[in-house]
Amino acid sequence: MIARHLENNILPILESNKAIIIMGARQVGKSTLLRQMLGQRQDVIWMNGDELDVQDIFSNMTSTRIRAILGNKRILVVDEAQRIANIGLRLKLITDQIPNVQVIATGSSSFELASKVNEPLTGRKREFRMFPLTFREMVNHTQFLDEVRMIPHRMVYGYYPEVVSNPGDERPTLKELSDSYLYKDILSLDSINKPDMLVRLLKALALQIGSQVSYNEVGNLIGLDSKTVERYVDILEKSYIVFRLGTFSRNLRNELKASRKIYFWDLGIRNAVIGNLAQVENRNDVGELWENFVIAERLKQNAYTGSFAQSYFWRTRLQHEIDYLEEVDGQLKAFEFKWNTRKANVKCPESFSKAYPDAIYKVITPENIEEFLLNE
Repeated sequence: MIARHLENNILPILESNKAIIIMGARQVGKSTLLRQMLGQRQDVIWMNGDELDVQDIFSNMTSTRIRAILGNKRILVVDEAQRIANIGLRLKLITDQIPNVQVIATGSSSFELASKVNEPLTGRKREFRMFPLTFREMVNHTQFLDEVRMIPHRMVYGYYPEVVSNPGDERPTLKELSDSYLYKDILSLDSINKPDMLVRLLKALALQIGSQVSYNEVGNLIGLDSKTVERYVDILEKSYIVFRLGTFSRNLRNELKASRKIYFWDLGIRNAVIGNLAQVENRNDVGELWENFVIAERLKQNAYTGSFAQSYFWRTRLQHEIDYLEEVDGQLKAFEFKWNTRKANVKCPESFSKAYPDAIYKVITPENIEEFLLNE
């Protein structure tokens, strides 16, 4: 079993007086993590919000009824909690009326679960985000050199646990993930009135990783107005499928100030969406895959370690660009990503180094990946 970083974050606060909320896409391992942590305990009750009888239990909940259901159990786990109406108020009832019971809720769509639990559970919860497996988790599971050798494979098939755990079956596994689970929660939303357009949007975004994304241009391409494109991108982001990187601008008049790039949390999903699972040797997008891979891994690591780092990219109207910037505690770090190690001597743009002379600049290739994902 592959150890997950999040276990170290959750165990110290287990059986505290706060509800634990774990959010992440379906199939990233939320339930598996909890069963690893709690599977040997006899005082846990498990409920799944996808099941109608569980939804009924919560819709008619009183403190007397939930006490009867819990009996002498000390921990209540509610999977896919966003499927339960007024789940925030229901969990508040339990934490208020039965304080010796630890509540743990998982959800696969942060826009639903967060909106349902934020106000009722203000000050009564700890939230965690969970992602597909990470480079660091796999290094800990095997060893550094083994996982470095697997990077080309990960750039094609990604890090979903079921994909990693079933070598040889990556293609059918990814097809099921991208066809069945990817859209399950999103397309059930009332706010998605053109589901076919959402699928087309996701494909358009998948073809633009590493590039600036214009909502107007994407909208014209697929037949949506820019406001709808932005709203759908927001939903995809809150479903843990994609994430946005904004621009950094402080000193230069010609720095771009309102642009964004969009990346995928998992490259296996991205490649399945566009129907291209060719190996890196046979692809013309390997540079973009490498950039997406290292940025996604860095952001996962930052989330798990509780880093306060702010993440950006940098570009000027003169086309000077840096792939990734990070600012933490007043220190600015700039990173350029090159899959081809022969291009590792690329210099920092002079306009950037003059504007930000104290910034640290590094070029990251497969040969020094540990500097970015393990040692930072």
